[in-house]
Amino acid sequence: MEDAFRQYLWKNFGAAIDMLKEAITLCPDELWQKEMKFFYLTCHTTIFLDYYLTYPVKNFQPGLPYTVTDPDKLPPEAIDDVIPDRHYSRQEILAGLSSIREKCKKLILHTTGDKLMNRWIEDDEISMH
Repeated sequence: MEDAFRQYLWKNFGAAIDMLKEAITLCPDELWQKEMKFFYLTCHTTIFLDYYLTYPVKNFQPGLPYTVTDPDKLPPEAIDDVIPDRHYSRQEILAGLSSIREKCKKLILHTTGDKLMNRWIEDDEISMH
């Protein structure tokens, strides 16, 4: 039963990641370069997918470096205070997403049930990122 659950969970996560990949791939160049809202949303989703798949979270090293910015200094297109350090190319984000996809698959399919039941983040780690 546990193996079947893991397979179903992975298929759903894998499909969601594949949909993000397709959205990035099919995004028109003009939208990617000029409409920064899509870029920020893509970066946010990729960064936090990686973050939430990192266990323990204190080991998180973002593949797409970012800066947490003061809310008063956010670009108008930003969706939160996590601002990419630069305008990453589509290929950079897709490469990172490919790596994160494998990380997700490994976590779901190969992590012991006991480890998956552990708390993901400790109190002293909450404000680290």
